Amino acid sequence: MEALSDLKRLLCDVKEKTGTEVRLSPRGGDETRFTVEFGGERAEVYLDGSGKSAEQTAGLIRYLLANADMLRPAPEKDDYLKNILLGEGGDWYAFRFLSKYNLTDGACFAVTVQEERRLNDTVAHLERCVADTRDMVVKMDETRCAVVKFCEEGQSPFDFAQFLSQSLYEEIGVKASVGVGCETDTFTQISASYRQAVTALRMSGLFHSKGEVHSYKEYLLVKMLEDVPESRLKDYLEQLQIGNAAEVFEDEDMLGTAEEFLENSLNISETSRNLYMHRNTLMYRLDKIERITGLNIRKFSDAVSFRVITILYKLMQL
Repeated sequence: MEALSDLKRLLCDVKEKTGTEVRLSPRGGDETRFTVEFGGERAEVYLDGSGKSAEQTAGLIRYLLANADMLRPAPEKDDYLKNILLGEGGDWYAFRFLSKYNLTDGACFAVTVQEERRLNDTVAHLERCVADTRDMVVKMDETRCAVVKFCEEGQSPFDFAQFLSQSLYEEIGVKASVGVGCETDTFTQISASYRQAVTALRMSGLFHSKGEVHSYKEYLLVKMLEDVPESRLKDYLEQLQIGNAAEVFEDEDMLGTAEEFLENSLNISETSRNLYMHRNTLMYRLDKIERITGLNIRKFSDAVSFRVITILYKLMQL
Protein backbone atom coordinates (compact mmCIF):
# COMPACT_ATOMS: atom_id res chain seq x y z
CA MET A 1 0.00 0.00 0.00
CA GLU A 2 2.84 2.39 0.86
CA ALA A 3 4.55 1.63 -2.47
CA LEU A 4 1.31 2.39 -4.32
CA SER A 5 0.98 5.67 -2.47
CA ASP A 6 4.57 6.59 -3.41
CA LEU A 7 3.88 5.77 -7.05
CA LYS A 8 0.75 7.94 -7.09
CA ARG A 9 2.76 10.83 -5.65
CA LEU A 10 5.50 10.35 -8.25
CA LEU A 11 2.97 10.25 -11.08
CA CYS A 12 1.47 13.51 -9.80
CA ASP A 13 4.98 15.01 -9.83
CA VAL A 14 5.48 13.78 -13.40
CA LYS A 15 2.23 15.37 -14.52
CA GLU A 16 3.11 18.66 -12.81
CA LYS A 17 6.58 18.82 -14.37
CA THR A 18 5.92 17.34 -17.81
CA GLY A 19 2.21 17.84 -18.40
CA THR A 20 1.81 14.12 -19.14
CA GLU A 21 -0.88 12.15 -17.30
CA VAL A 22 0.09 8.58 -16.42
CA ARG A 23 -2.64 6.35 -14.95
CA LEU A 24 -2.62 3.18 -12.85
CA SER A 25 -5.68 1.77 -14.59
CA PRO A 26 -6.81 1.71 -18.24
CA ARG A 27 -9.34 4.20 -19.52
CA GLY A 28 -9.95 2.53 -22.85
CA GLY A 29 -9.51 3.88 -26.34
CA ASP A 30 -6.17 4.85 -27.86
CA GLU A 31 -3.63 4.36 -25.04
CA THR A 32 -0.28 2.73 -24.33
CA ARG A 33 0.42 0.31 -21.51
CA PHE A 34 3.99 -0.03 -20.17
CA THR A 35 5.90 -1.15 -17.08
CA VAL A 36 7.73 1.23 -14.74
CA GLU A 37 10.17 0.66 -11.87
CA PHE A 38 10.34 2.82 -8.75
CA GLY A 39 12.11 2.18 -5.46
CA GLY A 40 12.65 -1.50 -6.32
CA GLU A 41 8.96 -2.02 -7.24
CA ARG A 42 7.34 -2.62 -10.65
CA ALA A 43 3.88 -1.59 -11.89
CA GLU A 44 1.78 -1.45 -15.06
CA VAL A 45 0.73 2.09 -16.05
CA TYR A 46 -1.11 3.75 -18.92
CA LEU A 47 -0.94 6.96 -20.94
CA ASP A 48 -3.01 8.37 -23.78
CA GLY A 49 -1.94 7.78 -27.35
CA SER A 50 0.01 5.11 -29.22
CA GLY A 51 2.76 4.76 -31.76
CA LYS A 52 6.33 6.04 -31.77
CA SER A 53 5.58 9.30 -29.97
CA ALA A 54 3.84 7.49 -27.12
CA GLU A 55 6.71 5.00 -26.85
CA GLN A 56 9.19 7.88 -26.55
CA THR A 57 7.05 9.46 -23.84
CA ALA A 58 6.87 6.12 -22.03
CA GLY A 59 10.65 5.87 -22.15
CA LEU A 60 10.97 9.31 -20.57
CA ILE A 61 8.47 8.39 -17.83
CA ARG A 62 10.41 5.20 -17.08
CA TYR A 63 13.59 7.24 -16.72
CA LEU A 64 11.95 9.85 -14.50
CA LEU A 65 10.53 7.26 -12.13
CA ALA A 66 13.74 5.22 -12.02
CA ASN A 67 15.57 8.44 -11.11
CA ALA A 68 12.91 9.84 -8.81
CA ASP A 69 15.45 11.92 -6.87
CA MET A 70 15.44 14.39 -9.76
CA LEU A 71 11.80 15.18 -8.99
CA ARG A 72 12.61 16.39 -5.49
CA PRO A 73 13.26 20.07 -4.81
CA ALA A 74 16.95 20.97 -5.14
CA PRO A 75 18.74 22.34 -2.05
CA GLU A 76 20.04 25.90 -1.84
CA LYS A 77 23.02 26.62 -4.11
CA ASP A 78 25.77 26.40 -1.45
CA ASP A 79 24.43 23.15 0.01
CA TYR A 80 23.88 21.81 -3.49
CA LEU A 81 27.47 22.54 -4.53
CA LYS A 82 28.83 21.19 -1.25
CA ASN A 83 26.96 17.91 -1.80
CA ILE A 84 28.39 17.62 -5.31
CA LEU A 85 31.96 18.19 -4.09
CA LEU A 86 31.46 15.52 -1.42
CA GLY A 87 30.43 13.06 -4.12
CA GLU A 88 26.72 12.88 -3.30
CA GLY A 89 23.99 12.50 -5.89
CA GLY A 90 25.93 11.23 -8.90
CA ASP A 91 26.24 12.63 -12.43
CA TRP A 92 22.57 13.52 -12.84
CA TYR A 93 22.62 15.53 -9.60
CA ALA A 94 25.57 17.55 -10.91
CA PHE A 95 23.93 17.98 -14.32
CA ARG A 96 20.80 19.37 -12.66
CA PHE A 97 22.98 21.89 -10.83
CA LEU A 98 24.42 23.17 -14.11
CA SER A 99 20.96 23.43 -15.61
CA LYS A 100 19.40 25.12 -12.58
CA TYR A 101 22.06 27.85 -12.46
CA ASN A 102 22.52 28.20 -16.23
CA LEU A 103 26.17 27.14 -16.15
CA THR A 104 28.03 25.84 -19.20
CA ASP A 105 29.79 22.55 -18.59
CA GLY A 106 33.51 22.22 -19.29
CA ALA A 107 36.91 21.27 -17.94
CA CYS A 108 37.37 22.36 -14.35
CA PHE A 109 39.22 21.65 -11.11
CA ALA A 110 38.80 22.17 -7.38
CA VAL A 111 40.89 24.09 -4.88
CA THR A 112 40.51 23.74 -1.13
CA VAL A 113 41.58 26.54 1.22
CA GLN A 114 42.16 25.93 4.92
CA GLU A 115 42.06 28.84 7.36
CA GLU A 116 41.02 28.25 10.95
CA ARG A 117 40.81 31.79 12.33
CA ARG A 118 39.35 33.98 9.56
CA LEU A 119 37.44 31.63 7.32
CA ASN A 120 34.48 33.96 6.73
CA ASP A 121 36.82 36.76 5.63
CA THR A 122 38.63 34.25 3.42
CA VAL A 123 35.39 33.11 1.75
CA ALA A 124 34.28 36.71 1.17
CA HIS A 125 37.61 37.61 -0.45
CA LEU A 126 37.64 34.51 -2.66
CA GLU A 127 34.12 35.36 -3.83
CA ARG A 128 35.40 38.78 -4.87
CA CYS A 129 38.27 37.11 -6.72
CA VAL A 130 35.89 35.03 -8.86
CA ALA A 131 33.16 37.65 -9.27
CA ASP A 132 31.78 38.02 -12.82
CA THR A 133 32.90 34.49 -13.72
CA ARG A 134 31.17 31.12 -13.55
CA ASP A 135 33.66 29.99 -10.89
CA MET A 136 32.20 29.28 -7.45
CA VAL A 137 33.21 29.40 -3.78
CA VAL A 138 31.54 27.42 -0.99
CA LYS A 139 32.23 26.99 2.72
CA MET A 140 32.72 23.27 3.44
CA ASP A 141 33.07 23.38 7.25
CA GLU A 142 34.36 25.69 9.99
CA THR A 143 37.98 25.58 8.81
CA ARG A 144 37.84 24.95 5.07
CA CYS A 145 36.24 26.27 1.91
CA ALA A 146 36.43 25.19 -1.72
CA VAL A 147 36.73 26.94 -5.07
CA VAL A 148 35.48 25.41 -8.32
CA LYS A 149 37.44 26.88 -11.20
CA PHE A 150 36.50 26.36 -14.85
CA CYS A 151 39.68 26.09 -16.89
CA GLU A 152 41.05 28.99 -18.90
CA GLU A 153 43.67 28.76 -21.61
CA GLY A 154 47.15 29.59 -20.37
CA GLN A 155 46.41 29.20 -16.65
CA SER A 156 47.29 25.98 -14.83
CA PRO A 157 45.54 24.84 -11.65
CA PHE A 158 48.71 25.47 -9.66
CA ASP A 159 49.05 29.01 -11.07
CA PHE A 160 45.46 29.79 -10.13
CA ALA A 161 45.97 28.44 -6.60
CA GLN A 162 49.14 30.53 -6.28
CA PHE A 163 47.14 33.58 -7.33
CA LEU A 164 44.50 32.91 -4.66
CA SER A 165 47.13 32.34 -1.98
CA GLN A 166 49.03 35.51 -2.85
CA SER A 167 45.84 37.57 -3.07
CA LEU A 168 44.64 36.38 0.34
CA TYR A 169 47.95 37.34 1.94
CA GLU A 170 48.40 40.69 0.21
CA GLU A 171 44.80 41.89 0.37
CA ILE A 172 43.54 40.71 3.77
CA GLY A 173 46.64 39.36 5.52
CA VAL A 174 45.52 35.70 5.56
CA LYS A 175 48.21 33.05 5.13
CA ALA A 176 46.07 30.04 4.25
CA SER A 177 47.01 26.50 3.24
CA VAL A 178 45.83 25.68 -0.27
CA GLY A 179 45.37 22.28 -1.91
CA VAL A 180 44.90 21.83 -5.67
CA GLY A 181 43.22 18.93 -7.47
CA CYS A 182 43.73 17.82 -11.07
CA GLU A 183 41.68 19.04 -14.02
CA THR A 184 38.56 17.06 -14.91
CA ASP A 185 36.90 16.94 -18.32
CA THR A 186 33.43 17.85 -17.01
CA PHE A 187 31.78 19.32 -13.93
CA THR A 188 30.20 15.95 -13.15
CA GLN A 189 33.70 14.72 -12.17
CA ILE A 190 34.52 17.65 -9.88
CA SER A 191 34.20 15.61 -6.68
CA ALA A 192 37.29 13.61 -7.71
CA SER A 193 39.29 16.83 -8.08
CA TYR A 194 38.07 18.04 -4.68
CA ARG A 195 39.16 14.79 -3.02
CA GLN A 196 42.56 15.23 -4.61
CA ALA A 197 42.83 18.80 -3.30
CA VAL A 198 41.99 17.64 0.23
CA THR A 199 44.53 14.81 -0.10
CA ALA A 200 47.22 17.27 -1.19
CA LEU A 201 46.70 19.32 1.98
CA ARG A 202 46.76 16.22 4.16
CA MET A 203 49.96 14.97 2.53
CA SER A 204 51.62 18.37 2.89
CA GLY A 205 51.03 18.17 6.63
CA LEU A 206 52.33 14.62 6.84
CA PHE A 207 55.54 15.51 5.02
CA HIS A 208 55.91 19.01 6.52
CA SER A 209 56.09 20.44 3.00
CA LYS A 210 57.17 24.03 2.54
CA GLY A 211 54.99 26.75 1.13
CA GLU A 212 51.26 27.41 1.23
CA VAL A 213 50.16 25.83 -2.08
CA HIS A 214 50.25 22.08 -2.60
CA SER A 215 49.23 20.18 -5.73
CA TYR A 216 47.92 16.61 -5.76
CA LYS A 217 50.38 15.83 -8.54
CA GLU A 218 53.25 16.42 -6.08
CA TYR A 219 51.98 13.57 -3.93
CA LEU A 220 50.83 11.07 -6.55
CA LEU A 221 53.61 8.63 -5.63
CA VAL A 222 52.76 9.05 -1.95
CA LYS A 223 49.06 8.38 -2.60
CA MET A 224 49.86 5.30 -4.66
CA LEU A 225 51.97 3.89 -1.84
CA GLU A 226 49.40 4.88 0.80
CA ASP A 227 46.80 2.76 -0.98
CA VAL A 228 49.04 -0.31 -0.67
CA PRO A 229 48.11 -2.63 2.26
CA GLU A 230 50.28 -2.11 5.34
CA SER A 231 51.68 -5.65 5.15
CA ARG A 232 52.99 -4.93 1.66
CA LEU A 233 54.46 -1.62 2.79
CA LYS A 234 56.46 -3.49 5.42
CA ASP A 235 57.72 -5.90 2.78
CA TYR A 236 58.77 -3.02 0.50
CA LEU A 237 60.49 -1.22 3.35
CA GLU A 238 62.44 -4.34 4.29
CA GLN A 239 63.46 -4.88 0.67
CA LEU A 240 64.62 -1.28 0.23
CA GLN A 241 66.20 -0.84 3.64
CA ILE A 242 69.87 -0.02 3.13
CA GLY A 243 72.17 0.52 6.08
CA ASN A 244 70.73 2.18 9.17
CA ALA A 245 68.34 4.51 7.32
CA ALA A 246 66.25 5.12 10.46
CA GLU A 247 69.19 7.08 11.90
CA VAL A 248 68.70 9.65 9.14
CA PHE A 249 64.89 9.71 9.28
CA GLU A 250 64.87 10.33 13.02
CA ASP A 251 67.36 13.21 12.79
CA GLU A 252 65.39 16.34 11.82
CA ASP A 253 68.45 18.23 10.61
CA MET A 254 69.70 15.38 8.45
CA LEU A 255 66.30 14.60 6.98
CA GLY A 256 65.53 18.29 6.41
CA THR A 257 68.82 18.70 4.57
CA ALA A 258 68.14 15.68 2.36
CA GLU A 259 64.60 16.77 1.51
CA GLU A 260 65.70 20.31 0.69
CA PHE A 261 68.40 18.88 -1.58
CA LEU A 262 65.81 16.76 -3.39
CA GLU A 263 63.41 19.70 -3.62
CA ASN A 264 66.13 21.73 -5.33
CA SER A 265 66.73 19.10 -8.03
CA LEU A 266 70.02 17.90 -6.46
CA ASN A 267 71.53 21.37 -6.84
CA ILE A 268 74.27 21.97 -4.24
CA SER A 269 74.45 25.77 -4.61
CA GLU A 270 70.67 26.31 -4.50
CA THR A 271 70.30 24.08 -1.45
CA SER A 272 73.11 25.89 0.37
CA ARG A 273 71.45 29.25 -0.25
CA ASN A 274 68.00 28.08 0.83
CA LEU A 275 69.32 26.51 4.03
CA TYR A 276 71.76 29.38 4.75
CA MET A 277 74.36 26.65 5.05
CA HIS A 278 77.99 26.67 3.97
CA ARG A 279 78.62 24.49 0.96
CA ASN A 280 81.16 22.40 2.87
CA THR A 281 78.65 21.74 5.67
CA LEU A 282 76.10 20.58 3.11
CA MET A 283 78.63 18.29 1.46
CA TYR A 284 79.53 16.84 4.88
CA ARG A 285 75.87 16.04 5.59
CA LEU A 286 75.36 14.42 2.18
CA ASP A 287 78.48 12.33 2.74
CA LYS A 288 77.17 11.29 6.16
CA ILE A 289 73.83 10.24 4.65
CA GLU A 290 75.75 8.12 2.15
CA ARG A 291 77.83 6.48 4.91
CA ILE A 292 74.72 5.64 6.94
CA THR A 293 72.40 4.48 4.15
CA GLY A 294 74.77 3.53 1.37
CA LEU A 295 72.85 5.92 -0.93
CA ASN A 296 74.60 8.79 -2.67
CA ILE A 297 71.61 11.06 -3.18
CA ARG A 298 73.68 13.28 -5.48
CA LYS A 299 72.98 10.56 -8.04
CA PHE A 300 69.47 10.54 -9.50
CA SER A 301 68.85 6.79 -9.07
CA ASP A 302 69.92 6.84 -5.42
CA ALA A 303 67.88 10.01 -4.84
CA VAL A 304 64.77 8.21 -6.14
CA SER A 305 65.43 5.24 -3.86
CA PHE A 306 65.92 7.55 -0.89
CA ARG A 307 62.65 9.36 -1.67
CA VAL A 308 60.69 6.09 -1.83
CA ILE A 309 62.22 4.87 1.44
CA THR A 310 61.36 8.19 3.10
CA ILE A 311 57.72 7.91 1.99
CA LEU A 312 57.44 4.31 3.18
CA TYR A 313 59.03 5.15 6.52
CA LYS A 314 56.63 8.06 7.14
CA LEU A 315 53.57 6.09 6.07
CA MET A 316 54.53 3.34 8.51
CA GLN A 317 54.57 5.91 11.33
CA LEU A 318 50.88 6.77 10.83
